[in-house]
Amino acid sequence: MRLAHLPAAAIAQLVALAIPPRCPGCGVVVEADHRFCAGCWAGLRFLGNPACAACGAPMAVDQGPGMRCAPCLHQPPVHDGVRAAVAYGPVARDVALKLKYGGRLALATTMARLMVRHLAADADCLIPVPLHRRRLWSRGYNQSVLIAAALGRMHGVSVLRDSLRRTRPTPPLRGMSGRARATAVRGAFIVADPAAVAGRSVVLIDDVHTSGATVDACTTALRRAGARRVTVLCWARVVGTDE
Repeated sequence: MRLAHLPAAAIAQLVALAIPPRCPGCGVVVEADHRFCAGCWAGLRFLGNPACAACGAPMAVDQGPGMRCAPCLHQPPVHDGVRAAVAYGPVARDVALKLKYGGRLALATTMARLMVRHLAADADCLIPVPLHRRRLWSRGYNQSVLIAAALGRMHGVSVLRDSLRRTRPTPPLRGMSGRARATAVRGAFIVADPAAVAGRSVVLIDDVHTSGATVDACTTALRRAGARRVTVLCWARVVGTDE
């Protein structure tokens, strides 16, 4: 019998035998695609409530609705909150790096499957944090676009891939002070088509949230273009003493 004449389920079983699904974290064989092994699953810290009502940072104790963390009381964020599937840690970092630099494009769907529960109910559109064209040419893809596309398929929300643009290359922000990071990305983003975001609830999509300088700059550009609400959704965020 030719392969083309086999039922789809039989073909899937043959493919699974030849190329078994592997854990996104460590690579051991697992029972299905996008599934983590028990060890890597235990190594993920899933985020949710209780969280700061302003920035979404996890809080140790539920202090009731509307409670804000100390940094937000001192200086409210420009966005309407950041949500992340997991806290940044060894497993979350390895998955992000495999997607970002290792060409493991299917991991965008792995991330999106755990992110989708945090997607704002009133989301009108998803906008990935853009790369500068030089970085895009050298890497070949934008990991945030891949994640946004996967989320859009799962939730039926439109993805505006080119509405937000990075007008100039920015240096790596790692190791910079908060003020230096903000200066490095200030004015680096524009909205190419303001009508596409005006009056809409926008969800910015990124892979890892650290200091927030980049999403703040993106949010400022979207606000100026008339976005009604801007929330941020990412795979992992740095929390606690590492933030």
